[in-house]
Amino acid sequence: MNWIRLEARTIGFGVLGLIVLSYILLLPPPSQITHAHLGMVMLGLIVAAILLGFPIAFTLMGLGMLFGVIAFHRPGVPFLQNPVFDQMVLRTYGVMSSDVVIAVPLFIFMGYVVERSGIIDRLFRSLELAMSRVPAALAVATIATCAVFAAATGIIGAVVTLMGLLVLKPMIKAGYSVPLAAGAIAAGGCLGILIPPSVMLILYGATAGVSIVQLYVGALFPGLMLAGLYIGYVIVRAIITPSVAPPLPAEERNASFAQVARMLVTSFLPLFVLIMSVLGSIVAGVATATEAAAVGALGSIALALAYRRLDWGRFRDAVYLTSRTTAMVCWLLVGSWVFSSTFAVLGGQSILENWVLSRNLSPGGFLFLSQLIIFVLGWPLDWTVIIIIFVPIFLPMLPHFGIDPLFFGLVTALNLQTAFLSPPMAMAAYYLKGVAPPNVTLAQIFRGMVPFVIIQVGAMVLLYLFPSIGMWLPRVIYE
Repeated sequence: MNWIRLEARTIGFGVLGLIVLSYILLLPPPSQITHAHLGMVMLGLIVAAILLGFPIAFTLMGLGMLFGVIAFHRPGVPFLQNPVFDQMVLRTYGVMSSDVVIAVPLFIFMGYVVERSGIIDRLFRSLELAMSRVPAALAVATIATCAVFAAATGIIGAVVTLMGLLVLKPMIKAGYSVPLAAGAIAAGGCLGILIPPSVMLILYGATAGVSIVQLYVGALFPGLMLAGLYIGYVIVRAIITPSVAPPLPAEERNASFAQVARMLVTSFLPLFVLIMSVLGSIVAGVATATEAAAVGALGSIALALAYRRLDWGRFRDAVYLTSRTTAMVCWLLVGSWVFSSTFAVLGGQSILENWVLSRNLSPGGFLFLSQLIIFVLGWPLDWTVIIIIFVPIFLPMLPHFGIDPLFFGLVTALNLQTAFLSPPMAMAAYYLKGVAPPNVTLAQIFRGMVPFVIIQVGAMVLLYLFPSIGMWLPRVIYE
């Protein structure tokens, strides 16, 4: 992690230098500088500031208000009566009172309670036992557990870290190749970006004005498809090269049906019922995302208490982590709105839009260009930054190309998951490296992630060629 921070800061200084150089060489004389020029400088400064390690939310607010003083300036109006200050207050109130945003802390709390109470440990053991006769049983159980855990939380770093602590050493001890074990954990842990109740989809819905319920329904099949492709790959790999994933010992493969059933009933079934109750109530229209999240948070507490794994210390940790994550998300939303509104008033949005439209791109060309930019940004930047700063740049152009914002959101989620897995800036690798044994190198983790990145790209191509993978279910249910 220290290495990636150093590299990011180096890149940040380079970007900052390029911005200054561009300002000197490309911008017109000071007397001819327009608001649109300032908007482009503002966009470059936010990228450089984030790469240099400045706090994202407060950097967004600071730059938004600094340039907003110029954008919203009216002759003869006192400085403190500049509309940008009123906009800041109104947006803060709007975020804090938003029904959509309320779902964020509830889903996050649900995930942290499940994580802290040790439920996932029991879940993995039961799935391992149930799949003991399947080739690469440990890897398959790992991906399946990650998929279930992703449906119980949207916290990618927590899933990768927990599964790394839980299964990496046992897989290596069982004779699995380090790249395959690491790749399965990292790829499976990133499923939380796509599989509902993804926090990323909530933020995209709030930013793009798309129904979160339809986003959840649309993401269901692509998420399951991706998990299925992962599982298919590790099984085929184990069949072709058995040495990378040896079969489990005979005593585990010969577990009785009653033993397997008891493990599944006591571990997998309760968590599965909780997840299906939450997602099922949203899909059926019985409850809103916020109401379902509240039920899920309460259900996670009840489940942890039933397992006798939720003491005061774990509960306090879950509340603290939820509060910290929620505060970050809310201030990011406030800062992004101040930044984006100032950027639009300055004319930066219109410059980018005119440039893209002047290329005479086809819908497929626009989708490729926008996703390529998002993918490249997904290496050094966190997905929250991309969703609330850069995705809104493309949203106004979607009607021109006839692209459904729902479909664009699904492709973006799949793309960001790919960027999260792609070396050399793959954050999932650094999460895993932080909890891996000392003999596991970053190069081994990267090597294991490459086949899953290829699978990710293949899944994106499939979604583009067959949009009904993500769009069919929302149309059937809600149209």
